[in-house]
Amino acid sequence: MDYLGYKNKRVIVSGCFSGMGEATARLLLEAGAEVHGLDFKETDLGLASFSLVDLRDPATIDAAVAKIGGKVDALFNCAGLPQTAPALDVMRVNYAGTRHVTEQVLPLMSDGGAIASISSNGGLGWSRRMPVLMELLGIDSYEGAVKWCEEHPDEVKEGYAFSKEAIIVWTMMQSARLIKQGIRINCIMPGPTETPMMSHFKKASGDSVIDAAMQPINRPSIPEEQAAPLVFLNSEAASYVNGVALPVDGGFMGGVATGQVDLSAMMANADS
Repeated sequence: MDYLGYKNKRVIVSGCFSGMGEATARLLLEAGAEVHGLDFKETDLGLASFSLVDLRDPATIDAAVAKIGGKVDALFNCAGLPQTAPALDVMRVNYAGTRHVTEQVLPLMSDGGAIASISSNGGLGWSRRMPVLMELLGIDSYEGAVKWCEEHPDEVKEGYAFSKEAIIVWTMMQSARLIKQGIRINCIMPGPTETPMMSHFKKASGDSVIDAAMQPINRPSIPEEQAAPLVFLNSEAASYVNGVALPVDGGFMGGVATGQVDLSAMMANADS
């Protein structure tokens, strides 16, 4: 029984070179999907096609999606930059570029299509910044979104947390509109994960913050543990799941909500 329903489905994975995106592409290949990859670096996975794409350059996105063409059943937005990169580049890739990829792929989707993106539990503060986030999300163009970020450095800060908050709220907003076309959209909020980005997170935040974010499971995830929920969210098995920001963090968010994880202490460590 093909429970997830990926056999012979056409899917796109952005950020397929390494980390969660590479694990997602491999899992989809194993499930029998026709996988088309996008990334800034070439992959040696046996994909149906691969295109070099820089999410800081929307023209490369347009060209890659046009090259793939045809019907697309699912999109996996896995590309991202850590907070050690320049803040505007982080916003270009993590939010504006991810949104632009999605907008280019949507015309290739029909009823039954699905989109899943990677956010982060670093974006858990989204609900406290709704007015600012809604202002950004109200800007339609890639260039307009980048210009807004240039003009609001105090809101953007290092870019990472704000970009992940934006992805969460954008996912929720789009879900109500896209479901009328039969297309679902969700995202995951990973906890610390052993990818090439981990060293950047430790450099920016310190080991104590990463350790605190691993409570209560007290270990990082591996990329496959993030890829599996992404693949599930875009599968036929999740046909009634829409507009969800799913924590995949070993219980961190549950611990915060019930007072078993001291978030204030974690934030104090981040500021020190």
